[in-house]
Amino acid sequence: MIKWDGHSHTKFCKHGHPDELERYVDRAIELGFERYSVTEHPPLPEKLIDDERLMAELAMGFDELPAYFDYVRAYRNRYEGRIEVAVGLEFDYLHGNAAFTERLAEPWADVLEDSVMSVHYLPGRGGMRCIDYKPDDFRIHLLDYYGTMEKVVGEYFDHVEQAIEMASGLPGRRRIGHLGLIEKFRHELPPIEEEQIRGRLERLLPLLVRTGVGVDVNLAGLRVATCGKPYVPEWFIRACTEAGVDCVYGSDSHKPEQVGFGWDYYAKAVEC
Repeated sequence: MIKWDGHSHTKFCKHGHPDELERYVDRAIELGFERYSVTEHPPLPEKLIDDERLMAELAMGFDELPAYFDYVRAYRNRYEGRIEVAVGLEFDYLHGNAAFTERLAEPWADVLEDSVMSVHYLPGRGGMRCIDYKPDDFRIHLLDYYGTMEKVVGEYFDHVEQAIEMASGLPGRRRIGHLGLIEKFRHELPPIEEEQIRGRLERLLPLLVRTGVGVDVNLAGLRVATCGKPYVPEWFIRACTEAGVDCVYGSDSHKPEQVGFGWDYYAKAVEC
């Protein structure tokens, strides 16, 4: 098994850290990683969310994309022979706007080595809403809109299923991002029934097998105080592995010190 971090960010992330990629990659080498995939947030449709300040923090602009790809490819060349630096993006599933994602990906199809597709947004009060912004924002714009956590979770996994279908058409190695992101604020919001989460994850397995889309085993939830658990449970990692679905560790690092976070959890799960 190659030691691979398949989900990471850079200074191009508007809610990340200004350190250069060198610090992230050096940390990966120090920890014995053989491959390091850089999967930055690409541009979003204008006014996706009706909050200008939040929109400014979510993703790079279209004018930054060429510089981003040049930046990562320069490090790939610089570190050749020491670690494989792969060029990728973390696409957003945009409900009802598949054309935007297709237009975004098409010019870079020959460059992209990794495509992570994540669900960060759901329809809510006043339009599209970010599910991982703040607990109060979730409560006002999503929980109050849908009425119960059960309905929010159901909507989220409906979108995840559609995101997997869409991810199957993206370039490179394709994965669905942080499946349990809907639980990010679980300590601040009404409880989510484990039976519902398990049932929806079990429903995803044949879809992942059919589409050939892998799973981003994202450990960022462990370091989030309002969550305190991985975004992908051990039992699901084992089920995916047995079914032949690729499960790739993801630190989701937004700071150099987060590279490698939670690797032991992943290694234990895939070896069981």
